[in-house]
Amino acid sequence: MIGVAILGSTGSIGTTALRVLERQHTRYRVAALTAHSNKVLLAEQATRWQPGYVGLVQDGSGHPAGWETGPQCLVRAAQRDDVQVVLNSVVGAAGLDATLAALERGKRVALANKETLVMAGALTQAAAKRGGGEIVPVDSEHSAILQCISGRPRSEVRRLILTASGGPFRSWTRAQLESATLADALKHPTWNMGRKITVDSATLANKALEVIEAHILFGIPYEQIDVVVHPQSVVHSMVEFVDGSVLAQVGQPTMEIPVLYALTHPERVVDHGISSFDPVKMSPLTFEPVRLDDFPALALGREAGMAGGAAPAVFNAANEAAVALFLDGKIRFMEIPRAIRSALDAVGGAPSETRVALGEADARARAHVREHFAC
Repeated sequence: MIGVAILGSTGSIGTTALRVLERQHTRYRVAALTAHSNKVLLAEQATRWQPGYVGLVQDGSGHPAGWETGPQCLVRAAQRDDVQVVLNSVVGAAGLDATLAALERGKRVALANKETLVMAGALTQAAAKRGGGEIVPVDSEHSAILQCISGRPRSEVRRLILTASGGPFRSWTRAQLESATLADALKHPTWNMGRKITVDSATLANKALEVIEAHILFGIPYEQIDVVVHPQSVVHSMVEFVDGSVLAQVGQPTMEIPVLYALTHPERVVDHGISSFDPVKMSPLTFEPVRLDDFPALALGREAGMAGGAAPAVFNAANEAAVALFLDGKIRFMEIPRAIRSALDAVGGAPSETRVALGEADARARAHVREHFAC
């Protein structure tokens, strides 16, 4: 059986993965579980799955004996000999070192932690080359692209078209956005996700991260990666080929499908937990242009990706810092992209050749945002 480590097992993707593994128990076993701070749910998962390793990132008392605590538990879980697949659903830059460690040990990384690639795309690719590991995306958009282009040379691809739900503010005016509250931002119309990624979806920073991730994963130039708003979240992405043909991956808006495919790629296996697709029920399907002036985070992310170097890491770090302040009620919604712009101007050209240099750029960007708002 294939051993799976789930990093971030108590979050949205982690709990989704465990539902999938429940149905695929004859092929996979849960070898390791880690969580950030939800000791109660982690204990329930550990009792159910009996993994060989349990880790809790946030150190503290009150956890069962035998658990390892502290940030190093992510890397320890990813490196275990009884783990062949690491599903990394850690939120933010904290997931980077575990991804690097898994790739260097020749493991498959089912990656839901897009910040890993955004922050250190070149380092992750080098780690995979050294160790023989591989990255298979969990994000529904990149899973869709992978399914559309598998086995085809990149020279046949004219462009990638990522779809975005538009989030809770798709129809809001700029004046309304300026007064948007946290409660407003957390009302995602399609997906049930964690607070940070839900805010990212509202600003379209999440789509900016996905544009950078698509460039790194598939080697497609930024000029050939487009984004379109698709409120129904049924078409997960499209690939246009040089002859004008377009392939789209279509399915219900559930993360169980891309999670399963990340585990089994390039195979497909039977999963009776996914109901049959009903195109009539899912209709109509609509598409709209992105309002870039009202959602500037998307253009800022593309700009950072094209600049390269430390700029993508700075974009990610500034966004994380600004979203944390927004979640704490210390800044307004539209101050998030303004903070990103300021950080890119101040720190975007920082050195980026090593893990240490990227870490320093990340820290400087976060500090800049806090200083920018005097927090």
